[in-house]
Amino acid sequence: MGASDLKQYSLVFGRALLGACRDLMPIIMVIAVFQVFVVRQPFPELLSIITGLGLVIMGLALFVVGLDIGLFPLGETLAEEFALKGSLFWLIVFALALGSGTTIAEPALIAVTREGAKAIAEAGLIDNLPSSIENYAFGLRLIVALSVGFAIVLGVLRILKGWSLPMLIVSGYVLVMLMTLIAPKEIIGLAYDSGGVTTSTVTVPLVTALGVGLSRSIRGRDPLTDGFGLIALASLTPMIFVMLFGLVTT
Repeated sequence: MGASDLKQYSLVFGRALLGACRDLMPIIMVIAVFQVFVVRQPFPELLSIITGLGLVIMGLALFVVGLDIGLFPLGETLAEEFALKGSLFWLIVFALALGSGTTIAEPALIAVTREGAKAIAEAGLIDNLPSSIENYAFGLRLIVALSVGFAIVLGVLRILKGWSLPMLIVSGYVLVMLMTLIAPKEIIGLAYDSGGVTTSTVTVPLVTALGVGLSRSIRGRDPLTDGFGLIALASLTPMIFVMLFGLVTT
């Protein structure tokens, strides 16, 4: 890496740092106003708060720069390579592995499934034992991960075949509504929450780049109209799969 590259990355990081400060300013102002004029108390451990805020800003800036120079180009390159090779089988395998592999380790999903398993145990639907709770939570995580993998595969096929995204989304939510009527009431809220915690900070940029790169590599596809929508599918399918899981196991 030469001096020119370092200078370029420094400029990119500086812009990202300013952007992170700008993005966080509204919430900082809200907290400060309420603390000073409503709570009317000094900030507890002000030095720790300032230090933590600085680390958050640095982390956001580094994350944005990492997306721009790493994950987005990687996802687009992989999509273009698969399209050039014309291997549908390996493209599908990659899409399934990408969606499942990045979701199963998502911290938010781990937390939600753990708490959901505890609530299921307290409701008497499974044995209230640590091993039973742990196994049920892992089963939920696995189901959600597979559902996201299935969604990415469906999204890739949509790009390849030119299927209508609105029809897929509307049909999916109709199915969600119908399953809500028959699924155990104890699992419905957990299923709906699973749809919101599945897409991690790694999955979103990689999946988006995969869709955009794939649509750019296929003649007749527009990246703007065909390259997006995979994340919407990835948020939809966990609700269906988790309710199915509840019907089978409870």
